[in-house]
Amino acid sequence: MAGHSKWANIKHKKAKEDAKRGKVFTRLIRELTIAARHGGSDPGSNPRLRLAITKAQAENMSKDTMDRAIKRGAGELGGAQMEEIRYEGYGPGGIAVMVDCLTDNKNRTVGEVRHAFTKAGGNLGTSGSVAFQFTERGVLFFEKVENEDAFMEVALDAGADDLEIDENGAEVLTSPDNYAAVYDALVAAGYTPDESEVTMRADNLSPVSAEDADKVMRMIERLEELDDVQSVYTNADFPEDFAG
Repeated sequence: MAGHSKWANIKHKKAKEDAKRGKVFTRLIRELTIAARHGGSDPGSNPRLRLAITKAQAENMSKDTMDRAIKRGAGELGGAQMEEIRYEGYGPGGIAVMVDCLTDNKNRTVGEVRHAFTKAGGNLGTSGSVAFQFTERGVLFFEKVENEDAFMEVALDAGADDLEIDENGAEVLTSPDNYAAVYDALVAAGYTPDESEVTMRADNLSPVSAEDADKVMRMIERLEELDDVQSVYTNADFPEDFAG
């Protein structure tokens, strides 16, 4: 898991910056939408949606806003049909990048995504060109953990696949199916993650130079700002002193 907690730390710092810039609702709405898209609009039978609702409630999101996002993802609203699309390509330094989108206009979306790649010095690839380098995983990140032995026992007993604890914090990896069970068990034991998600995780990281790291991060931020983009994944291994 070398390098993974470092990327988790960068992502967590970015999440804090996003909150300051007022982007937290946008991220939560996307999370609600994609969870409903994958598992339906009933949180009772969709653990991922239930967790997304819990996060949205913690940020005081209104019920109407949550309901609209859920119905949009589940296809229950009238109007244009939303379609889920994944774009794959290469960023600065040749790093692999995947971009998950939810759109009602593929031509608009591919144009915006291609522009973000090109502006950063990267390029779009064909379907399947980099996806084989990633595995879908549940990831829970904790800035600080008290009683590490108890923490590890709870996580592993609940079905976690792997975990790492170091000076950067603690990271727990699960299968997508076990994600909700591990999340619930850790929260019940008093361990609430600072960041958690079901994501695509690179099997092997690709080191990037300090110069390319800045370019990669700017490209990721540019992509994440697009309205149709749900998630951005990369196998970039950032330098130790990279602040994000």
